[in-house]
Amino acid sequence: MATSRNIRPLTLAITGVGLAALLGAGLISQASAATVADGPIDLGTAIDYGVLGASAVTNTGPTVVNGDLGIAPGTSITGFGGLPNGVVNGTVHQTDAVAVQAQRDALTAYGTAASLTPTRTGLAELNTLSLSPGVYSGGALSLADTGTLTLTGGEDSVWVFQAESTLIIGSSSRIAITGGATACNVFWQVGSSATLGTAADFQGTVVADQSVTVTTAAQVEGRVIALNGAVTLDTNTISAAEDCPPPGTPSEPSPSPSEPGASPSPSPSSPGASPSPSPSSPGAGPSPSPSNPGAGPSPSPSNPGASPSPSAPAASPSPSTPGASPSPSPSQPVASPSASPSVPPTWSQPNTPSSPSGLAVTGTDATVALALAVGLLVAGLTTVFIVRRRARRS
Repeated sequence: MATSRNIRPLTLAITGVGLAALLGAGLISQASAATVADGPIDLGTAIDYGVLGASAVTNTGPTVVNGDLGIAPGTSITGFGGLPNGVVNGTVHQTDAVAVQAQRDALTAYGTAASLTPTRTGLAELNTLSLSPGVYSGGALSLADTGTLTLTGGEDSVWVFQAESTLIIGSSSRIAITGGATACNVFWQVGSSATLGTAADFQGTVVADQSVTVTTAAQVEGRVIALNGAVTLDTNTISAAEDCPPPGTPSEPSPSPSEPGASPSPSPSSPGASPSPSPSSPGAGPSPSPSNPGAGPSPSPSNPGASPSPSAPAASPSPSTPGASPSPSPSQPVASPSASPSVPPTWSQPNTPSSPSGLAVTGTDATVALALAVGLLVAGLTTVFIVRRRARRS
């Protein structure tokens, strides 16, 4: 009986250790999840704007806006109309339906940028940094006066900066983009307000929850967008980036077609697309069409080398498949083994963190989860030790 009483607490303790390990593993799995995108942030109709404000757009001096200028839901636009005031080389949308839609699209883009999983967290001062493509977050981001931030990547590389509060770009500072990358693919999501300093050379699209202030002689290659506040300008040149690549699609990581078990099938919207037999099944040919009187019977479903069923019309063997069967019935057009041209190719490789193309995003740090799991395991083992000692004394 004593042995039975000792075994019960010992069993409970060991069970606790197992549960601790499972909990730790679950937390690590959750911490590793990431939201990724395979291209630039989708700005929707806001992509045409150099300046987009919410409450007001105010300008002093001969500012030049290369792109549209808009405001919604506010109505106040001041300081434009031609030299010596500001000039808009685009269309002015003052509280019209177009500006309202642009603000909606900008808000969606803001949410998308904020939802991406950071590649690196805890940033504050950006001066002297050289950053590869990815997602970078911090509380208040700043670039010191006369400082330089360097972004190095290819023409499809994407950077997203997440500032929980403010973005302060110092006077005469510079953002340098090298390696063929462009301002099209640099995004600044700002939790409150952004200020671009005097004579700063700024790159990228700023989408601020509150206001954006562009001080004297600062130049922007990109866009300045305020979701709730005003945009204030002073003798600036703002050029909306043009000829930008198609936007990406945020998603959770999914297996690449090159991974084991991931076998893409033809899209139902691609009529005439013919599935090729598996390379591991030499001699596999398409099932004969019911309209082909000379065709032989279809292989049994239990046959490992079975060909596609008759429900896949116009199926043709891959040219590289040895022993391919005869071509389809003359009553059906010969389908090309390639995919339908109606399916556009993506401009970058999705969900490939190691690739310089697209948005390089990795999972979050699992250090906290590991520490918690280790702590729970130590507690469980300590309990086992105490129970065993008490059992020996009794």
